[in-house]
Order: sequence, then C-alpha cells, then structure tokens
Amino acid sequence: MARSLFAVLAVLGCIAASPAQQRPDARAVVQRHADHCERLHRELEGRATALQKAVQALVERPAPATLQAARTAWAEARLVYGQVEVLRFHGGPIDAVEPLLNAWPVDEVYIDYVVGRRERGLVSDRTRLPVLAGAALEHRNGLGGETNISVGWHAIEFLLWGQDLDAAGPGRRPHTDFVDGADPDAARRRQYLAVVTDLLVGHVRDLTRQWAPGADNFRRRYEANPDDAIRRMLTGAVILTAFELSGERLAVPFETRDQEQEHSCFSDTTCADLVANQIGIEAIFRGGLGEPSHHDLLLLVRSRDAELADHLAACLDAATRALRAIPAPFDQAFLGADDAPGRKAIAAAIAALDQQGEAIALTGRLFGFELPLQPGR
Repeated sequence: MARSLFAVLAVLGCIAASPAQQRPDARAVVQRHADHCERLHRELEGRATALQKAVQALVERPAPATLQAARTAWAEARLVYGQVEVLRFHGGPIDAVEPLLNAWPVDEVYIDYVVGRRERGLVSDRTRLPVLAGAALEHRNGLGGETNISVGWHAIEFLLWGQDLDAAGPGRRPHTDFVDGADPDAARRRQYLAVVTDLLVGHVRDLTRQWAPGADNFRRRYEANPDDAIRRMLTGAVILTAFELSGERLAVPFETRDQEQEHSCFSDTTCADLVANQIGIEAIFRGGLGEPSHHDLLLLVRSRDAELADHLAACLDAATRALRAIPAPFDQAFLGADDAPGRKAIAAAIAALDQQGEAIALTGRLFGFELPLQPGR
C-alpha cells in the first residue's frame, strides 16, 4: 500500500512539473534557432551547388534546354536564400559578404550589353579586364557607384535572363548569347557566368561553416550569450520587415512605378522573393519550419505576455497572407491607378508589414531591447 501511494505521488509530481519543464528557456530557444540556421544553410548550399552544376552544363553545351535548366536552378536556390535574409542586419556572418551576394539594383550595362549599347560592360571590356578572375570581379562590385554590381545573385540573374523588356514576362536572353560564332562575346560571357556562380557557392559554403555545431565559429559565440542572440534575432526580423520589405522592396517601387526598383527584375520572381523573406521571419519566431517545439521564440514571448504573443502571431499571419496576395509579375502589380488590384494588394502588404514591424518592436521592449528600424541605427 505504501509503495502504491509512493508511485501515485511520483506520477502526480511529474504531471505537476511538466508545465514548468515545457516553459521555454532562452538558451534552448537560441539553440533550436541555431539548428534551424544550420539546416537552412545546408539546404542553400545544396541548391547553390545545383545551380553551379546547371551553369556548368550551360557553359559546356549552350542550348535552350540548358539555359532553362540554369534559370530553374537559380530560382529554386533563391527561394532558400530569401529565407536566410532575416539573419542580416545584426553583425552575423552574412553581413560581411551580403554585398557580394545580393546587392541591387543592378545597372545592366555595367555587366553586359543592353539594347542600343552593344559594346559595353565588363563582359566585353578586354582592355580593363583582360582576365575574368573572381577577385577582379569582386573588386569591381560597387566600384564607382552603388548600382555597379558585378557579382552575386542579380549579376547571375541578368546573365541568365537579360533585360526584362517584356511586360508579360521575364527577360528573354537567347541561348545564342553563349554560343561561339553566334556572338562575339560568347566565350567571355560563359566564363563570366561560371566565375560569378563559383564565387556565390564559395560564400554560401563559408556561411554554412559558421553555423556548423561543435566548431569554433559564429554559432559557438552566438549560443554562449542567449540574451544577445535573442536581441540579434529580433533585430534582423524587425529591420527586414520595416526597412527592407516594407520600405525598399515594396514602398519604393510602389511610389516610383519604376521597374528598375524591382528586386528580381530580370527573372520576374520578385513575388517569390517577398514570400520567402516572410517565411524566414516567421521561422525566427516559430522555431524554424520543422516540428512544433516548446522552445520557440513565440512561446518565450507568450510566457511573459500572452496578449502580445497573440498579437504578434496574428501580425505574422496577416503579413504572410498579404504578401502571398500580391499578383505576379510584381512589375505589373505596381502599375496603374491606386484602386487597381495589384496596387491595392501591395498597399495592403505594406500596411501589414508595418503592423508586423511594430509588433516585433514591442517584443523587443518586452525583453529590454530598443530595436533599430533600419541598418546602422
């Protein structure tokens, strides 16, 4: 009888302890986030490597099929990179190389020919750039002007699609631009494309190593200071929301109606970029995109302020719905009168992101942080 009573009390004790055990812990939240970052970078590295192989196939056998395969591989890799962008803006490893990965907008003529200006750009400039080496191309990134972009996602995008002169679709660069005899710069263009793709893959691999567990890297320092890590998580999320997405990527093209201000203007994949960025922001708060856990940031917020947690979750959901509702292609959505469906959808997304940014800023204050709303503040 005594033994039976002891067993019952032991079970009741476990039941009573379980809520406390399930209460999120800052260190566990940060560790789960770091696990997510590692998985995400490994996926990005895999997609970037697939792009590298597709580009190599195009370089070796220029044809409509190999050009289309390279474009598809680029778009698939971009979907993952878009989720990584929330790790910017807070002194993480991506900040040091981001200008070499995702700088935009791009002055196309800095790289290659455009309509009406055939003999221009680094591709055809054999005098200043006799050898298309990686270091030389990175040195020229941003040289002489912030739109003088020579490397990264959007340089590759321009080389694969060319100018977007079609209101109904993306750029239509012909595969013959890569065929010897059909174009005088074909060999240089193939080499340029291969070099900038290799550079991108190298940077992605370096980032993956910074998130690997059990190494002397950024992740080790990140996990060692959970409070600072949470500040960084919130900083990246609020700046990507309020400055980059709501401002640079939506409000600027919305107000100017300028296609050059569209993020992925050559491939017309901007709408996918926007949604991928929001997925990355959601992952910050929901512990990644895997199985639900008792160690995610939203639950940590809930343990301190349930009402704020509900508001934050509602804002995340609303912003996701609003961004998904923007009709593609983005460069057509921002045209027309303000009551046109595309412009109304973009305006609604800007409003939803503003609400999300405010909710994240309030979350920062809950943890004792005054979060910046733009880089460098």
